[in-house]
Amino acid sequence: MPEMHPDSQHIIEENREFTMFSWSVQNQANPIHMTGGKGSHFFDGSGNAWLDMASQLVSINVGHQHPKILQAIKDQVDTMCFAGPGFATDVRAELGRKLSEVTGLAKSFFTLGGSEANENAMKMARLYTGRPKIITRYRSYHGATMGSMTASGDPRRWPVEPGVPGIVRVFDPYMYRPPLGMTAEQWEEGCISHIEEVIQMEGPHTIAAIMVEGITGSNGVLVPPDSYYPRLRALCDKYSILLITDEVMSGFGRTGTWLATQHYGIKPDIVTCAKGLTSGYMPLGAVIVNDKIADYFETHFLAGGLTYSGHPVSLAAAIANIKVYEEENIFEHVRELGVHLGQRLEAMKRKFACVGDVRYIGLFSVLELVKDKATKEPLAPFNGTSPEMGKLAAHLKSKHIYAMLRFNWAFVCPPLVITKEELDHGLDMYEEALALVDQMILGPVAAD
Repeated sequence: MPEMHPDSQHIIEENREFTMFSWSVQNQANPIHMTGGKGSHFFDGSGNAWLDMASQLVSINVGHQHPKILQAIKDQVDTMCFAGPGFATDVRAELGRKLSEVTGLAKSFFTLGGSEANENAMKMARLYTGRPKIITRYRSYHGATMGSMTASGDPRRWPVEPGVPGIVRVFDPYMYRPPLGMTAEQWEEGCISHIEEVIQMEGPHTIAAIMVEGITGSNGVLVPPDSYYPRLRALCDKYSILLITDEVMSGFGRTGTWLATQHYGIKPDIVTCAKGLTSGYMPLGAVIVNDKIADYFETHFLAGGLTYSGHPVSLAAAIANIKVYEEENIFEHVRELGVHLGQRLEAMKRKFACVGDVRYIGLFSVLELVKDKATKEPLAPFNGTSPEMGKLAAHLKSKHIYAMLRFNWAFVCPPLVITKEELDHGLDMYEEALALVDQMILGPVAAD
């Protein structure tokens, strides 16, 4: 059981005084003092256990403090803490071989996170094709470095614009809110045609790659129609454009497979990954490329490098993490529990006036909250919040449920090892919070 920290408030104050928090106005940062964790819970300095329904940043897939990964890190530290990026190591060979096996691609270039992975994927695509442009989507997030931030459609890119040149954006497979006044059925047919028209207007000979998240993550868990990826793959092949899938959030078991695109029967040319690659236990990302791209760089200069590329302790953590996925049948658990999660979410959609849509695949899901189901008016504006979302957040926090909330979305992305009982408890708390929101938008009598 967690214990109270004797000086928790002082720790928070020193964090605030001497460090900076990401994506925050610093004087508004109000961090939880996290002291440890186990499984699907983490602990705070006041001795509380929080159910982690966000897997931290949708990253700690195998839960907090898994003993097999901890031991692998300790063993690697005892053996060799560091090797420069130009050295061959046992763990580099083992992880590279394993990633080739599970993705069906050829070679990996190791980074320290998803932003660096996407930055290098774009660079490789431009070097390989000799073309300058990358097509990305408006509702996307690819990282916080200058190139990956520019590639994102997310509003977090606005402060760094104009960013890097050569990024062209298209609309997303957002079936609940199709653009241009279309119905969902029209947009299912039109979303790829729209991309093709953009390709033609930009000039196919200028486009190196189309980069998309396997399943859109922090911009609303946009699960595409079954036809989307086969058609996108065919479109890329038609114009000799590379397909890059960013699996930083959606890969490595989050949807019940190694890569989200494996649900759709297609193979990207380049995959980027991080987060679930080590379950966040050590910093690591990877750019995994197909045979043709790997062969190209056999005889052409790869203009990229990082001091910590191939860091042996990070690689050891990834190897152990992958073994946990396989030995403990984590993906099977995700697929089975994901069915139950979907049923609970659909029931919430029927029960609560504020739930306009639910989207889910595996243990990757979101509730889209609205003020009116008929008009689909969001419960909070794009890139903003609202009193209703504040009430939702406050109730979950009061129950020690750690949730990811953004705009008018409430995400449900727990650790992949969560039990059915833990998941149901968390969802029960979400329902309590949704009932409070219904009271705010309907009034107490109507909500009842």
